[in-house]
Amino acid sequence: MKWLRSRENLPLLATIGVFLVLYLTAGWKFHGFFSTRVPLNLLSDNAFLGVVAVGLTFVILSGGIDLSVGAMVGLSGILLAHLVTREHWHPILAMLATLALGVLIGSVHGLLIAKFGIAPFLATLGGLFFCRGLGLWISQESIDIEHPFFKKLALFSIVLPGAASITVGTIVLVAVVILGAWIGRNTLFGRTIYAIGGSKVSATLMGLQVDKTLIRAYALSGFCSALGGLLYAIYTSSGNAVAGTGMELDAIAAVVIGGTLLSGGYGSVVGSFIGTLILGIIQTAISYQGTLSSWWTKIAIGALLLIFMLMQRGLVRISSKSTRPG
Repeated sequence: MKWLRSRENLPLLATIGVFLVLYLTAGWKFHGFFSTRVPLNLLSDNAFLGVVAVGLTFVILSGGIDLSVGAMVGLSGILLAHLVTREHWHPILAMLATLALGVLIGSVHGLLIAKFGIAPFLATLGGLFFCRGLGLWISQESIDIEHPFFKKLALFSIVLPGAASITVGTIVLVAVVILGAWIGRNTLFGRTIYAIGGSKVSATLMGLQVDKTLIRAYALSGFCSALGGLLYAIYTSSGNAVAGTGMELDAIAAVVIGGTLLSGGYGSVVGSFIGTLILGIIQTAISYQGTLSSWWTKIAIGALLLIFMLMQRGLVRISSKSTRPG
């Protein structure tokens, strides 16, 4: 009960409340929305976005931003497809190489930010153009992945009652969220991320390894973005260099709607996961409606973002007043 009354948990509670309202409203209005198939489809259809949002959460918690995540999704998918289909690599080796590239590019972002003082926006904007250009250099056309092992991976599912199924994407997303939540709350790395987001100067004075932690945060974001690209390739059974265009905005929206402050220092991986599901529910409900344009998805997301940004601004003001002397 003390956790529920905590002012700091207000954004996360608001996120959970919005999720429940949207889900119950959609379930009341659309037949079959309460079936087990719909929530599992939400997880499967948004697995790549959810994984990307987990990595981006750590970056935003540190007070930074990563604009390259969407381009990394496209680069990862096309690189995987190229290595498997044209270079005849085994999918496992190709996946490991792709993940390593994601970590490398993320580490370079962190190095530029931590050691050279380049603003996160500019450093990762450069990474966005680099990843997109490299992906298009590999192939400007989509590449289908026909390897038998990859096909088995794409078609794998655990069938449940009610025509529902658990896919590889669902399993990976849940595992990444659980691991990310544990890292954020129970490791020195996670606690240092929160400290840096709260005050980088204070974290430095406390003797924390600020630069090394920032590099690791961006490396983690690169890893999660590459993993999201692999999941997207599995989801579509192909690689496409322009896949993930604009996904950085969706991921930022999921993190903010999930209750993470853009200024850093407060938020959670669980909140970003719920934020991802909220975006999925909006898209699913609009597709159920049928008569509404897909642009209503962007309108609804924009409205939610505005509400949560105003809520965050109010929370910051309240917190500053409560800590003011006298």
